[in-house]
Amino acid sequence: MSRPLKPVVPFVQDAGTRRSLHFTAQEIQSSMSLLNPDALEIEYTRMMMGFLLFNATPRHILMVGLGGGSLPKFCHRYLPQSRITVVEIDPAVIALREAFMVPPDSERFQVVQADAAHYVGQLNEEADVVLLDGYVPGGIPAPLCTPAFYADCHRALREDGLLVNNFHFNHADYHQYLERLREAFGNAMFEVVDDDMTNSVVFACKGDLLEDPAAAEVKRPASMAKEGWRQLRETFKVIGATLELR
Repeated sequence: MSRPLKPVVPFVQDAGTRRSLHFTAQEIQSSMSLLNPDALEIEYTRMMMGFLLFNATPRHILMVGLGGGSLPKFCHRYLPQSRITVVEIDPAVIALREAFMVPPDSERFQVVQADAAHYVGQLNEEADVVLLDGYVPGGIPAPLCTPAFYADCHRALREDGLLVNNFHFNHADYHQYLERLREAFGNAMFEVVDDDMTNSVVFACKGDLLEDPAAAEVKRPASMAKEGWRQLRETFKVIGATLELR
């Protein structure tokens, strides 16, 4: 009889002024500067913020996967008009929220312990933006990359809502995931790949918002502080160039 697999316990590692979240010693799930805890340290997280080119003032942002809280913290600080809901299945990850300086729950910010596949399946036109960045060792959990889950994400979005999905570009099932996403969203999709060909960030729209030519015009959202925009500006230029080539 085979032994049951031991649960993977996340842990924190500090190196100088950098704090990282790990599931294994080899894989960094999230990285934070202790000098600037709300900064987006990893390029793909800045790429995921590209939804601001299409909707600079989303009312409700739904995030799947807390990790070290990089995206939730950035959105909480620099998008004060947005309500943010983060769905995380692992209580051990949520238990580390203070170590990564994730804001406490409030009227506009909430971390929910739940199975995202079930949680999203209960929603209907409730989010303007859905950010998918839920990972376990080895990749995306199977329930978060099924045709049914992507269909549920489509239903959870309001009209002209945007889904942003972080994929590992070299994963064996990457192209299959893209096809499943296309089944739910049609051709209202485009992807941006980071410099080292590690992450592919895919944008998919419920509606025709991606056809707006103004999105390729990279400019700071009026509601965003300059210090936040400085983190995004160069990455957004890459996204804008990708849009111009569509």
